[in-house]
Amino acid sequence: MLIQTRTSIPSARIGRAALAASIGLLCSAAVLPSSEQHDIDQTRSVLEKWVDTRRVLSAEQRDWALGREMLDSRVEVLQHEIESLNGRVSDVEGSIAEADKKRAELVLENDRLKQTSAVLASTVEGLETRTRALLSRAPDPIRDRVKPLSQRIPEAGAETKLSLSERYQNVVGVLNEVDKFARDITTTSEVRDLGDGTTSEVTAVYLGLGQAYYASANGQRAGVGTAGPTAWTWNSANESAPSIARVIAILKNDAVADFVPLPMRIQ
Repeated sequence: MLIQTRTSIPSARIGRAALAASIGLLCSAAVLPSSEQHDIDQTRSVLEKWVDTRRVLSAEQRDWALGREMLDSRVEVLQHEIESLNGRVSDVEGSIAEADKKRAELVLENDRLKQTSAVLASTVEGLETRTRALLSRAPDPIRDRVKPLSQRIPEAGAETKLSLSERYQNVVGVLNEVDKFARDITTTSEVRDLGDGTTSEVTAVYLGLGQAYYASANGQRAGVGTAGPTAWTWNSANESAPSIARVIAILKNDAVADFVPLPMRIQ
């Protein structure tokens, strides 16, 4: 009579017990009938398969444990790499945020500079217009003096390749020369219409930009020049020729300095 028990036995003890049982069965096989011998052979075959299965399972468990250790090590390395990459990502995001901030600042600065440039362009156009108008009323000596600069001043509304700074420099250069001329007494040699249909080379004296005189070489013909709305006008003043000639002589150091009355035209 067989009695079943449910006692928990460790796998190693089960293996030893099964091995002892298989040995006992092998030892008793010689005295057992053929049918029982067949059952014993089957049992032995099953036990051999079971032992092989246990051996394979043990090898699998060992390989799995080793593989797990390798995987744990790899996971740890990958976690460190992820943390490092996260740190780099944070740095890059910070750099991008800073770059976006600077870009926004540059865009605002660019807009401000464009507005300022537009204002400066409008201002210099007004200065150029007034400078051209001033030169049209200026006498020939100063216009000849500033011609290299005045030729670079564009006409109103005309396109130009000059930068704003160059345009300002041209205007400032012209105005500086005009200002110097306005504060000086300038003596030049010119060809003037004497009022009778003839022309002659004369010596002209400019008192700044407001008044000028000329006298012929023989001191008999003279004239007075004044700035008009669009150009200088010259009028004959032969009656004042001696006085004008004396002033010219004084300016050339050909005569002693003295008070000399001169005609004055105010417009």
